[in-house]
Amino acid sequence: MKKFLALYMGTAEAFAKWRAMDESMRKEKEKAGMAAWGKWAMDNKASIVDGGAPVGKTKRIDKSGVSDIKNQVGAYTIVQAASHEEAAKLFVNHPHFIFFPGEWIEVMECLPIPGMKN
Repeated sequence: MKKFLALYMGTAEAFAKWRAMDESMRKEKEKAGMAAWGKWAMDNKASIVDGGAPVGKTKRIDKSGVSDIKNQVGAYTIVQAASHEEAAKLFVNHPHFIFFPGEWIEVMECLPIPGMKN
């Protein structure tokens, strides 16, 4: 089985709409979304290597030093599957973009480092 990194993505505009939503409605959607996310995790537990977590602010490190930046990554999960297509199918109709302000999920294979033993 191959490993795949899934990134839960969303724009600043989507998150602004989420924060602007009536608090009781937002809490209701959050509760339903977390229940759906838990069901998704249970339904796919054989494929989940690392359930992941939400991610915080981003620091960029380059030759010039360290700086604060923004990106569209909201969280991550690591799954295993026989193929990239199979891994991607795990996320069809995921609660990330049904209940939450997330807009898409990106899935990429975790490749071995050349010359390193896994």
